[in-house]
Amino acid sequence: MASKGRGSRGGAETLRRYWTSGPGAAKIRWGTPGDWGRCTKQLHKYMGARAKGYCQLLHRRATGVYTGSRANVGRRRR
Repeated sequence: MASKGRGSRGGAETLRRYWTSGPGAAKIRWGTPGDWGRCTKQLHKYMGARAKGYCQLLHRRATGVYTGSRANVGRRRR
């Protein structure tokens, strides 16, 4: 059986790029307060409860830190 190579996960990677650096990222505005909440709101309609975990991974990919990290510049001050 031949390997599909690079294109085998192309759909998933295309979606990740859309939400981290494409038009979806413009809706979310990564690195600003409330970015994770906007992400979960946008993706919940497609993924349900799984959107929370996926947005955590997208946040790490887009900003370099997880939402709970002290290094998260988009984190709101209390």
